[in-house]
Amino acid sequence: MNQAGLYGRQLGRRLQVDQAPALMTRSLRSTEIAVTECRNDAPEPGLSGSLPGEDAYLVSLKLRDYPQCECWEEGRPVITADVKSGATYLYDLRRDPRYIIDKPFHSVFFYLPRAALDSIGQQAGTSRVGDLDYQCGIGSDDDIIRQISASLLAGLHRPHEVNQLFVDHLLLAIGAHVVQAYGGLDITGTPTRGGLANWQVRRACERLAADLEGKATLQQIAAELGLSTSHFSRAFRASTGFPPHQWLLRQRVAKAKQLLADRRLSLSEIAIAAGFANQSHLTRVFSSIAGISPGAWRRDKIGR
Repeated sequence: MNQAGLYGRQLGRRLQVDQAPALMTRSLRSTEIAVTECRNDAPEPGLSGSLPGEDAYLVSLKLRDYPQCECWEEGRPVITADVKSGATYLYDLRRDPRYIIDKPFHSVFFYLPRAALDSIGQQAGTSRVGDLDYQCGIGSDDDIIRQISASLLAGLHRPHEVNQLFVDHLLLAIGAHVVQAYGGLDITGTPTRGGLANWQVRRACERLAADLEGKATLQQIAAELGLSTSHFSRAFRASTGFPPHQWLLRQRVAKAKQLLADRRLSLSEIAIAAGFANQSHLTRVFSSIAGISPGAWRRDKIGR
């Protein structure tokens, strides 16, 4: 089992969840950010288990109402409040956050060590992050968390279709948002310092195009160019018009178009050769970028 799977299992065990799919990025120095989905439609009543005490936060998007949630910190009840679907809640793992599990629940959890938050702040040229601003059991209306969670849920449900660049990009975006929205640091005005040098664009694009399955991480590619992950992501987008994972998807579609010219190849064969997980994955991505399904594109361009 990979580290993401171990993380999901650890969190799931504390919440009485047998299957807790997880994704993880290690695009920050010596630390990671992870996301997992936890759902239990028939829990055994009781107090949730403790997670290891560490200097880290959980940021959770609730996907189901949970009325009269009794929240605990440091071994004692703190507040009883109605948890609302669509709201975001923060938990400080130094305070042993727990709650009484006595109703069905469904949540997405982001694991954010302080080292990851500090690294994001430092790469953006700001100071280190202090304690995040939150109140136990009090949620916030956070549309950014909702939007990114929706994208990651698709990946959690279909992990075989997810490339690591996509995971890196969205989890780093979550970290940057939390640093700004709850850590009080202003990173939106950080200058991009322009795009990449021509040789860096060429090398990065060659590296991405040679790995259509998207197994390389942002950290690996950035390190080859001597850049931090956040600087590389911003500069790559400034140079190409797309973040790395979106640029890669377009290369896959371009490769698929080349292969579609060969009538001997089936759509499933083309999907694998172009870096997609399967034919349905090819169809979804191809249709969203090209505005037409691969089968229809073949008929229009190549003929019957």
